[in-house]
Amino acid sequence: MKAFKNTLAVLAVASSLAAVSSAHAATATANLTVTATVGSTCTINSGSLNFGTYDPIVVNASTGVDLLGSGTLQVQCTLLGTADITLGQGSHPGTGSTDAAPVRRMLNTSSANYLNYSLYQDATRLVVWGNTAGTGLPYVGTGLGTPVTVFGTVPKGQNVPSGTYSDTVVATITF
Repeated sequence: MKAFKNTLAVLAVASSLAAVSSAHAATATANLTVTATVGSTCTINSGSLNFGTYDPIVVNASTGVDLLGSGTLQVQCTLLGTADITLGQGSHPGTGSTDAAPVRRMLNTSSANYLNYSLYQDATRLVVWGNTAGTGLPYVGTGLGTPVTVFGTVPKGQNVPSGTYSDTVVATITF
């Protein structure tokens, strides 16, 4: 019985100490500021434009039609990030070619002859695609990879020898 009374006494003291401890407990708060910066970034991947066969005698003769073609570049930019896509003059620019008004030509390495062509931003082929501010294609990122179409023409009436003609145009994205 004495042990029981001692246990009760210990429990009573412990309870009163606990009450005193919790009565004197205090708290303080502070804010933790959490930040991150999302950078605007873009990538551009190579593409190709194959005009197919140019027929200088019948279909694409001076009384015929221009040869049309289109190709794609793959572009990806941060969501709502803005960019400008430009296309260089090519490896074989013609006389008077500038970044703002390129005169593009494909070279036939076998005969050292050129086949003129133009690149455009639109399917109606009215907006020439240049390599300066104001002549590039404005682009707004979706966060996903997006194909960007490049439209082109090979003008009719070019008297050139048969063979394979090619050029390399540098595509640049500025963001």
